[in-house]
Amino acid sequence: MALYPSPVGVIALATQHGKERVMAKPLWHGLGLTVRRAEQVDTDLFGSFSGEQQRPADALTTCRLKAEAGIEALGVDLGIASEGAFGPHPAVPLLPVGREWITFVDRRLNLVISEHAVSRSTNFSSCFGVSPAAIADWLQQVGFPSHALMLKSHDGEAGRTGPWLAKGVRCEQQLTELMAVAVQDSPVGLAWVETDMRAHCNPTRMASIRRLTFRLIRRLANPCPSCAAPGWGLVNTMVGLPCRWCGLATELVNIEVFGCVACGHTRQQPRRDGLTSADPAHCPYCNP
Repeated sequence: MALYPSPVGVIALATQHGKERVMAKPLWHGLGLTVRRAEQVDTDLFGSFSGEQQRPADALTTCRLKAEAGIEALGVDLGIASEGAFGPHPAVPLLPVGREWITFVDRRLNLVISEHAVSRSTNFSSCFGVSPAAIADWLQQVGFPSHALMLKSHDGEAGRTGPWLAKGVRCEQQLTELMAVAVQDSPVGLAWVETDMRAHCNPTRMASIRRLTFRLIRRLANPCPSCAAPGWGLVNTMVGLPCRWCGLATELVNIEVFGCVACGHTRQQPRRDGLTSADPAHCPYCNP
């Protein structure tokens, strides 16, 4: 039985980047929710991957603000939104990772429930060159043309400043023409090219959003064992997994804390993956 049966179950989705394509069916089949896109909401005002607009807050808060903006725009009680961030892996700087947040807001029950995922499945990258032929290996690596690009003139020392010539580039002829313009305008004769990380321009990211939507649905279908409110799930983690050699605490997760955002009830349990000790490579004593 759906948690929010139609017609009561209308949920506002604040997006300009086609996320309803991967979120609408799961939300309908999983929770009985009918997605309505809040077209009035300019989500670029909540931050842009191209850097023209900074986020008004951290990614998690921004995600909630977008969901609430959708609720206000459509005059409904339920809202949902997602937010992403991309950059180097915290432990392996040369490895790019993607972070996705998805937030569900229910004004009737006063619930705000979020899920977060970190994935190495991302094509986030950038390079510079004089023509598509000169960066052919990189273009294949990032999945062009199915994954779009943005580009600008390379300004030399700063590298990434200045306006973008174009975004959402998926045509090799267009890329050739734009790179020629960028090279001509560049003081060092190079074009700067980046992956376009907007969801509608990036199938890899869209797949990540779909997976996270399913995770949120499973959480919303899980009631609190104390008050029966929807959304029982992981709310925190505690580090300290002991080293397999010396037994000292490491920075790896040891305890997972599940909780309810409605009543505050929590329960601690060991890691769900069954890992009971850490590899010595993660130990500050055995591998200082």
